[in-house]
Amino acid sequence: MNPRNEKHLHAYNRMMEQVKTLADHLGYQNLKHAIQLAKDKAVDAGELTREEAEKIGDYLVRDLEDAGHYLADNGGELKDWLRFDLELIEERLLEMFALAADKTKLEFMQLAERARRAGEYHTGNITSIGTLECTNCGELLHFHATSHIPPCPKCHGSIFRRTTA
Repeated sequence: MNPRNEKHLHAYNRMMEQVKTLADHLGYQNLKHAIQLAKDKAVDAGELTREEAEKIGDYLVRDLEDAGHYLADNGGELKDWLRFDLELIEERLLEMFALAADKTKLEFMQLAERARRAGEYHTGNITSIGTLECTNCGELLHFHATSHIPPCPKCHGSIFRRTTA
C-alpha cells in the first residue's frame, strides 16, 4: 500500500480516537464540533492538509451517522450492523467505534435524512469496519479494519451501501 494511503488510514483512526475523547468532555450533542476540532488538530500538527482532513472527517461522519442511524432505527446492536464476528476486530478500534456510535445515536436520529442521502460509499473512499454491498451486483465486501474501498471484485462496480441484513 502506498505511504499516503497508510497515512490517511492512520489519520482516520486517530481522528476517531480524538472525537471519542473530545465528545466525552464536550458531550455527545457536540459531536460535529468534536470532529471539527479533530480535523483542525490534524492540520495544525502538519499531519494532514486541510483538504485531506476535510475528506477524512467526512468519512468519519458518514460511518458514525450510518452506525448511529442503524442503532437508533433498529434498536440492534453494533455487531448486527457490522455483520461479522466482533472477535476479528482489534479491541481498541472496536471499543472506540462502539462508544462513539452508541453514545451518539440520539443525535443521529435527528440527522436521519442526511444519513440516508450520504449512505453511498465509493471506490477510493476510506471506510471503517463493517460490510458493504455493491449496488450493481450485490457482492459483499467485509472490512475488519479501516480500509480504502476497492472496486467490486465481481463486477468492478464503484458504488456500495452498508448492509445490515
